[in-house]
Amino acid sequence: MTIGLEKGQRAVVTGGAGFIGSHLCERLVERGLFVVAVDNLSTGRAANVEALAGEERFTLLVADVTEPFHVDGPVHHVVHLASPASPLDYLALPLETLRVGSAGTENALRLALEHDARFVVASTSEVYGDPLEHPQPETYWGNVNPIGPRSVYDEAKRFTEALTAAYARTLGADTGIARLFNSYGPRMRREDGRVVPTFIDQALAGEPLTINGSGEQTRSLCYVEDTVRGLLALMESSFPGPVNIGATVEMTVREIAEAIAAHAGVELRTEYRPPTEDEPGRRRPDIETARTKLGWRPEVPLAEGIKRTLDWWQTAYPRDTARDGVNGSSDIRSEAA
Repeated sequence: MTIGLEKGQRAVVTGGAGFIGSHLCERLVERGLFVVAVDNLSTGRAANVEALAGEERFTLLVADVTEPFHVDGPVHHVVHLASPASPLDYLALPLETLRVGSAGTENALRLALEHDARFVVASTSEVYGDPLEHPQPETYWGNVNPIGPRSVYDEAKRFTEALTAAYARTLGADTGIARLFNSYGPRMRREDGRVVPTFIDQALAGEPLTINGSGEQTRSLCYVEDTVRGLLALMESSFPGPVNIGATVEMTVREIAEAIAAHAGVELRTEYRPPTEDEPGRRRPDIETARTKLGWRPEVPLAEGIKRTLDWWQTAYPRDTARDGVNGSSDIRSEAA
């Protein structure tokens, strides 16, 4: 039986030191929950949860969820966000990405089942592949290349959904599936490789903004605060999903570059590079399910989200620091983390 978020409850967040996971942990602690963040720090960072370091209700457990793990004491919610999500990460860690989507998901599901906890998993818009239906509703089954370079992430998440649904049907697990679209905001890694951090870093450095392909491919950018509100709404509900969580303002990659340059106060200069294999041409969620089932919709306008991200970026990454691993890719993905 589903229980809402109540003060004193305990939540386990895999990938809790990641971009989205760290923001979720903060919101849960603010609401009075005890939180155990489980992360192997392969793509997450302990610095993301530094603000919670002295909080008695927060624990960071450094562990790999692809190996069986146990959490002592009561657990009321399990949120499975662990996974490489940036293309740079999952192309560098292909087998690890597949394992966290399979073994990691099953270990998280087993933990939830053991404690009779609500289980929410972050899937991704990547399950739709290069969509032939636009915008993408949850009923669309996708157009995915199962053996291409991106397949390690796409198929890991599709398997994650299948496994979650099977645990619900077969074992009675209380589950919810969130399909996260492109999220952005503070705590994205400088070397992340996705379009927003890449464009921001290039703009602030006075460099050309690099665009893969024509720049006419579209994305819908959702500020991390809104993404987290969507996850919280799914946690509080008994809705199994899947449910799209994302913004509905569709922009070309070229338009995203223009917006970031304008907010950074620099003249837009671009450099075009070859297109990325199997990159989706269009991406925009149909969020009617989120509106009707969860009462959720995005609230932070793009201009405000970019301003907040730029302000954070200039503090987190002063211009005299090295740019570790930035390769100028403008490919973007949702993070489940």
